[in-house]
Amino acid sequence: MYTAKVMDHFSNPRNVGEILNADGVGMVGNAKCGDIMKMHLKIENDIVLDAKFKTFGCGAAVATSSAATEMVIGKTVEEAIKISNKAVMDALGGLPPEKVHCSCLAEEALHAALWDYAVKNGKYYEGLKSPEEHSEH
Repeated sequence: MYTAKVMDHFSNPRNVGEILNADGVGMVGNAKCGDIMKMHLKIENDIVLDAKFKTFGCGAAVATSSAATEMVIGKTVEEAIKISNKAVMDALGGLPPEKVHCSCLAEEALHAALWDYAVKNGKYYEGLKSPEEHSEH
């Protein structure tokens, strides 16, 4: 049912925790499944230096959060904005159809943290939407 990569990220999640004084924090949830994701970003000179997450949810939710943090570290904000749920799923070798929403939550948590960073710093980035706009897709 799950790929070896999904199982690895679930069994050995990367970047679990919080960043004190994070530059961007995003929290999203899915009322249908009960999953909640919170992502913290440390950003300097528009480069994501660190990412941490806390997730309450199923194994796929933990795995997608873990993969998303790995994918974003070292990226510019502009590159991070382009990380999609499809990219997260591809990095994990796919997800069962009933778990695709977990990758959407990972994308939304990342983008909510980037939005928080942009708002706090009075910055505008092409393609970055507010969490409300983003969750409407």
